[in-house]
Amino acid sequence: MRAIANATCFLFLFCVLETLPAQKLQVYILAGQSNMQGHARISTFDYVGDDAATAPLLAEMRDAKGKPRIRDDVWIAYLTGGKKGDGEGHGKLTAGYGARKDPTRPGDKIGPELTFGITVGKATSGPVLIIKTAWGGKSLHTDFRPPSAGPYRFADGQLARWKSQGKDIGKMKAAKAEATGKYYRAMIAYVRRVLADIPRVCPAYDADEGYELGGFVWFQGWNDMVDSGTYPDRAKPGGYADYSECLGHFIRDVRKDLTAPRMPFVIGVMGVGGPIQAAGGKKDRKRSDVVQAGFRAAMAAPAARKEFVGNVVAVPTAPYWDLRLAAIADKLQKVKHMERTLRAGSPGSANEDGSMDREQQRAWLARYRRKLVSAEDEALFERGASNAGYHYLGSAKTMAQIGKAFADAILAMQGGRR
Repeated sequence: MRAIANATCFLFLFCVLETLPAQKLQVYILAGQSNMQGHARISTFDYVGDDAATAPLLAEMRDAKGKPRIRDDVWIAYLTGGKKGDGEGHGKLTAGYGARKDPTRPGDKIGPELTFGITVGKATSGPVLIIKTAWGGKSLHTDFRPPSAGPYRFADGQLARWKSQGKDIGKMKAAKAEATGKYYRAMIAYVRRVLADIPRVCPAYDADEGYELGGFVWFQGWNDMVDSGTYPDRAKPGGYADYSECLGHFIRDVRKDLTAPRMPFVIGVMGVGGPIQAAGGKKDRKRSDVVQAGFRAAMAAPAARKEFVGNVVAVPTAPYWDLRLAAIADKLQKVKHMERTLRAGSPGSANEDGSMDREQQRAWLARYRRKLVSAEDEALFERGASNAGYHYLGSAKTMAQIGKAFADAILAMQGGRR
């Protein structure tokens, strides 16, 4: 009787599964510059598990043997740049889809895509495809400039400076016109190429069911934030207003060009440096803090516009900045600065009279480093960081939290689960 009951139960479940509607492929687009590429080495994964708050993420990022997990329900198609130009990599989602020397070969880094894919994969009953396009060192004002934003607008100071330097203004303008929008067009062209032949990168695709664009994530900003030529008033209120305006055009154009007028859109707000604390009021704040605060506000601003409320969300990434690693990075930066002053024989340095040879400088610097950076600091930094501050210190812990935050924001706009 038990065998008959089990067989009946199995047949019932089989029939239920057979009658469940197939799911449309959920497609997510991730785009931006170097931090969307991702510079967190896999070697920093262990550090993710040191914190009880992020240890559960590590358990999803790798298996019991310590190897990066491979998602059988999430695929990725990735267009990026390398030493020899642009190239594509694709396959099932796993670690290694961060910044690559050779775009076509697995690397040793991750960006937000890994935990983004894990999070949306868990929340989705059908297959998922991530289309990622990212290139390092690219701006929104020029490289990703969307069509409806019009031509790049030169600041008076830029033209005056070029003229004083004896540069050919006509040639400079022509070069800028050629560069304007190049990576926007490359991004759209690649997304369309993938969508035109999905089985090439996602064998699980069911053409009868089709696909749905589930959301878009934009994670960029460094090149605009540091560009005083394009944003001459960046330390003043409204100094980055043009970035906000351009990003608004970007959102509209992406939706128009991909025929997805209400596609959920996430703005990953630059958070390098972490939370910015006002020191006794705005007048007392460091200029760099004023600049960063202004830029972050400009990035987030489009999400508050009436047309975008509920379908565009700005996700701050500053909360995921690792303060412990950053404090050690500051010490290491002091060591580098001291190395430069010794080599130059700068006034006030131990070598201001120029009497130290290279070997003596190295010995002095080693003592200075040991005094400033403890052995515990050295070990912790080696465990958790793998790149510079502008790349969130190359920390997998930071990238993992950012990727999950982006996914959570999109899922919330979708209504939770699919």
